[in-house]
Amino acid sequence: MIRQLLQSVREYKRDALISPLLVAIETFIETMIPFLMAGMIDKGIVPGNMGYIERLGVVMLIGAFISLAAGAGASWFSSAASAGFAKNLRQDLYYHIQNFAFEDIDHFSPSSIVTRLTTDVMNIQQAFQMSVRMAVRSPLMLIFSIAMAFSVDAEMATVFIVTVPVMAIALSIIIAIGRPMFKKVYQRYDGLNQVVRENLRGIRVVKTYNRSDTENDKEKVASSRIFEIFSKGERILQLNSPIMQFVMYGTLLFLAWFGARRIVGGTMQAGQLVSLLAYAMSVLMSLNMLSNVFNQLTISMASAKRIVEVLTYESTLKSPTKPIMAVPNGDIEFNQVKFAYEDDHKERLSDINLHIKSGETVGIIGETGSGKSTLVQLIPRLYDVNGGVVSVGGNDVRQYDIRTLRDNVSMVLQQNVLFSGTIAENLRWGNADATDAELVHAAKLAQADTFVQSLPDGYDTYIEQGGSNVSGGQKQRLTIARTLLKNPKILILDDSTSAVDTHTDRLIQEAFNAELPTMTKLLIAQRI
Repeated sequence: MIRQLLQSVREYKRDALISPLLVAIETFIETMIPFLMAGMIDKGIVPGNMGYIERLGVVMLIGAFISLAAGAGASWFSSAASAGFAKNLRQDLYYHIQNFAFEDIDHFSPSSIVTRLTTDVMNIQQAFQMSVRMAVRSPLMLIFSIAMAFSVDAEMATVFIVTVPVMAIALSIIIAIGRPMFKKVYQRYDGLNQVVRENLRGIRVVKTYNRSDTENDKEKVASSRIFEIFSKGERILQLNSPIMQFVMYGTLLFLAWFGARRIVGGTMQAGQLVSLLAYAMSVLMSLNMLSNVFNQLTISMASAKRIVEVLTYESTLKSPTKPIMAVPNGDIEFNQVKFAYEDDHKERLSDINLHIKSGETVGIIGETGSGKSTLVQLIPRLYDVNGGVVSVGGNDVRQYDIRTLRDNVSMVLQQNVLFSGTIAENLRWGNADATDAELVHAAKLAQADTFVQSLPDGYDTYIEQGGSNVSGGQKQRLTIARTLLKNPKILILDDSTSAVDTHTDRLIQEAFNAELPTMTKLLIAQRI
């Protein structure tokens, strides 16, 4: 899992490696300062040797400046590395999702995918930054401080042999209990995103039916479920704070008590006790930082698993090793086709046999839920059959390169959308190289040119997200025009003139018959 995630570091690898190196320099100098301070007290202040104090003071001042510069540099490089890593991780997720089939999107759900691209990636970013800085600093400080404490007074330093394992065991138990809860947290975030997404998409319906209170209640329930599990997990993780403080104060009391007795007995100098107390604080601070690192890693571990689950998910639809790169004609054939959705054990299509010759126009009519859309979605491989064969141009659709197949089998879906941008930009989704004349011709065939020309900016009119500033019928005509620009061999209109009046519907069909005689046309409709 970690190896999969680290593949997204790429060009920020240098920054990610420089930061731990600078942290090591910073930490080493920090742990040397108490040792030098002990020498200053015992060899400079107590005997009154000002020359020694001044020389050691200069060394400590230079060390402090170097440590400060190294710490600032580590923060700079770790921030750049973590931000770049998160950027690449989002891109990798997004690009991978683009290859998903409809069935794959159904498997994860859109709201879950949004959570993984936002909240989960943010958690991973924070964990990565902490890993290249604090996760390096804490163990190094722990090791350096214990080593220096033993060099000062090995007998007194044995206290760390007891305190460090106690903290480690307590931390392990806390993490083991808290980790499963955070996996549930992000599943509940998916539920909240689903509520928000549905509300925003259906805001006009919510307002029309005055159901704002109902939607508020749904959001309140989703938020409460997140609060319930998240607060419980956080409370468990925060138990490490009182345990750490108990161990820390116990260690300081032990060192102060026995150190004072040894100073009085003449077996220890004051400077040694001061440095031991400083090292004790460093050890316990490093343990505290480690606990924070483990807390963040525990929280992010659930996010990491969810992200890797998407990155390693193999799409159910792939181009074959040696694909067919050309569709010869618009023939369509279904031979003993069977199909059922992944999470639905009911067979939606059973033993379908159908042959449509190239250039034919075929109408498909049936009651809601009878499988009309399911039938046509098998032709461009939006889903794959569970049994039998769907052929286009005499070849099994699974033998074609997917891009080639879909360039030649264009489909206007029931819920087609327009994207933010001008009308011309939306139409060029069908053909990025289409000329203005080709845009107008396609719009005329779809009976969209008249209303587009009536707009103040014509084809440069800006379309809001989802096409919210055009009517349902206008949106349908624009999506048909967009599809025609691909000049496919097969055109499928899946109830895509339902919002168009009957007169305009007839004009569209007449234009198709006159201008596109060789194109195979499948028309799904509710009205005969």
